[in-house]
Amino acid sequence: MSQDDTRKRYTANLQGEVDSAALYRTLAETEKNPQLAQVYQRLSAIEEAHAEYWKNHIAAIDQRVPKLRPGFRARALGWLARRFGPAFVLPTVDTLEHLDSGTYDAQPEAVAGGLPAAERSHARIIEALASGAPGALSGAALARLEGRHRGMGGNALRAAVLGANDGLVSNMSLVMGVAGADLAPHAILVTGLAGLLAGAFSMALGEWLSVNTARESAQRQIATEADELEQVPEEEKEELSLIYQAKGLPEDLAKSLAERLIANKKTALDTLVREELGIDPEELGGSAWAAGSTSFSLFAVGAIFPVAPYFALAGVPAIIASLLARGVALFLIGAGTTLFTGRSVVFSGMRQLLVGFAAAGVTFGIGKLIGIAVTG
Repeated sequence: MSQDDTRKRYTANLQGEVDSAALYRTLAETEKNPQLAQVYQRLSAIEEAHAEYWKNHIAAIDQRVPKLRPGFRARALGWLARRFGPAFVLPTVDTLEHLDSGTYDAQPEAVAGGLPAAERSHARIIEALASGAPGALSGAALARLEGRHRGMGGNALRAAVLGANDGLVSNMSLVMGVAGADLAPHAILVTGLAGLLAGAFSMALGEWLSVNTARESAQRQIATEADELEQVPEEEKEELSLIYQAKGLPEDLAKSLAERLIANKKTALDTLVREELGIDPEELGGSAWAAGSTSFSLFAVGAIFPVAPYFALAGVPAIIASLLARGVALFLIGAGTTLFTGRSVVFSGMRQLLVGFAAAGVTFGIGKLIGIAVTG
């Protein structure tokens, strides 16, 4: 590897450490729990030490050590943490830490400095914080946006981006389809608004129904568990003991712990529901109304971009303005995905732009053919 390639690699490593140090420093500043704030401060200090490690390596081959600022992703996540709290961005930080945990494994200089083990340790710490942070479920309504957005591990940020993308792409395709059919400007406007409302209400109702169903199912399971605890406490104690043994506790300790818990019916039910059913009795899927209204709002935010220019313009100028508005929105949504994919802003933004315009082009062509067929 040439010296220039080595310097680029060192600089990329330095940028990563600068980004992580800045983000953890922001999390420490915004975290209200003093103990958690200390954890973030410690993580930030370690990342700063790693940054110095790479600065020294760069200095050894080139006296020009770059002064790097935190990148877009670190600044954006920091802003979101200040605005919504650390718990909002923790799932995304957790994902990024796991993606980056193997970055140093094949770099001899990093291995010599013990950096791979430190990065994996950071990933485990953030995973623990993300799964148990107070308030980490405050964005649960966002994370449950429509069925295909469920497998996100509570990542509200990712669900918000995808929810807005749903509205943008679907209504953009609808508007382009009717524009291709050469409908009058007011007809395009009405169609676009109808598409916005229909899609938003559909998303909201589907989400409301989904959360309500999940809540009712959880309540039924809790009632069943309460009945079993009342009728067959010895069996429930045995189940709890086996659960703790499966988690690695010795048999005698697991049985002792299960016996103490079963002695208090309220504590026993709460523990069994959490450990056996995997249900948080205080959450029960969150608020159905909050989930529905959030889904409605995010879809509408994306869907308004294609139709907004038709409020003031008509004909070709309206189409051009609509295309520009969609282009900006598509690029921003693509850029937003970099917060949890780790890809570059330009790549993600341009990819989203091309895919979105391709969908719009197809529907415009189909609308044109339908318009010709109908009008002759």
